[in-house]
Amino acid sequence: MSAQTTGCVLFADVSGSTKLYETVGDAAAHATIDLCVKLFAALTLQHGGRVIKTIGDEVMAIFPQANVAGRAAVDIQLGMQGMAPIDKVRLGVRIGMHHGPVVERDGDVFGDTVNLAARLTEMASRGQIITSLETAELLEPIQKMDCRSLYAITVKGKEREVGLCEVLWTDTDDATQLVASRATTDAGKQLRVVYRGRTTLVGSDKKSLVLGRDAAADLVVPDRMASRTHCEIEVRQGKFMITDRSANGTYISIDGDRELVLRREEVMLRHHGVIALGQSRNTATELVEFFCE
Repeated sequence: MSAQTTGCVLFADVSGSTKLYETVGDAAAHATIDLCVKLFAALTLQHGGRVIKTIGDEVMAIFPQANVAGRAAVDIQLGMQGMAPIDKVRLGVRIGMHHGPVVERDGDVFGDTVNLAARLTEMASRGQIITSLETAELLEPIQKMDCRSLYAITVKGKEREVGLCEVLWTDTDDATQLVASRATTDAGKQLRVVYRGRTTLVGSDKKSLVLGRDAAADLVVPDRMASRTHCEIEVRQGKFMITDRSANGTYISIDGDRELVLRREEVMLRHHGVIALGQSRNTATELVEFFCE
């Protein structure tokens, strides 16, 4: 018999299992992944959730509220981070979660909420927790402080795009970079943008600069991975902000930091660095350099 209820569906998927099987063999890899799955299940129960099923190296669980699912997700990531490498192979976990109505039948749950949670897991990278903005709104205030808005996706059967959010759980380089970029005030008085030997100054006279492959862009970058109107640099409250408006993302490298990918997000430019449109600077042939002076 079916019953409709609401809950937060969470998927936790072991990342790196293929390499583990290749390195240590089937028996040792299976035993290690089994330990991971048991860890996911134990932390689910500890936080008041229920394991619906395990599928290979993935656990599907449901929680009564989004906030407890969020806490469980963070503890799962921390638990995996604390696991020792197996023959130099370090496993990780990808987590997706979404709160909404579900249909419960014979101990299993079905519906759009489950499907979206599964899709968010597929979109997550190793070490990431991805949820919907709708679910993030249900988190506690202190949890919301560790969330950052990503981009929106089109979901079959839904009229509106679904906004995505990442739940940050550790002071990773990328997370620190975002916080530092928004918090720092050492922006300089002008931004010197250099591309193919041509210099453009953004500051007192020119307040914005649109980059893209369209001829109407302020700075035309003819890269096949670039969108027509790819990103925009603008002066805002004395800071130089870059906002991604593209399909493939804007890649920012600031001296001393790891490369950061913006997807419908913004970040403050500081010091000196490189902008690549639609792909990493490691593969891009068209690079835009900037200097905060």
